[in-house]
Amino acid sequence: MNSEGLVTIASKHSVAGTINRLASIVSSKGLMVFARIDHGKGARDAGLELRPTELLIFGHAKGGTPLMQDRQIAGLDLPLRALAWEDERGAVWLSYQLASWVASRHGLGPRRAAAVEAIDRGLSVMCAVAVAIDLA
Repeated sequence: MNSEGLVTIASKHSVAGTINRLASIVSSKGLMVFARIDHGKGARDAGLELRPTELLIFGHAKGGTPLMQDRQIAGLDLPLRALAWEDERGAVWLSYQLASWVASRHGLGPRRAAAVEAIDRGLSVMCAVAVAIDLA
């Protein structure tokens, strides 16, 4: 994790495969997928080059709303997002922002600490499963 609260983990799958897996996991947990943005396609459509890069935007009002009730401007960083991207060597990564960073950035009070910790734990597990190799 760096100072901006970002976590980046290696994926065993393609960019699209990683986002597909994460979207499936998110949906199975009752969260809503709000958008999937293919930045690589957008670049190609504009006549530009970009290695595969896809963003998934997801969440649940029960998780995010209490944070915005403390500081409505936290909505700038919500809902949650995860970015799958391919580096110059062809390795695939999944990056996401911690809810604890969002809480710190927006000065959320201690009464939201348990909710923020739960969001971070859930996000960490979902992303870890998304990037892992199936052991079936």
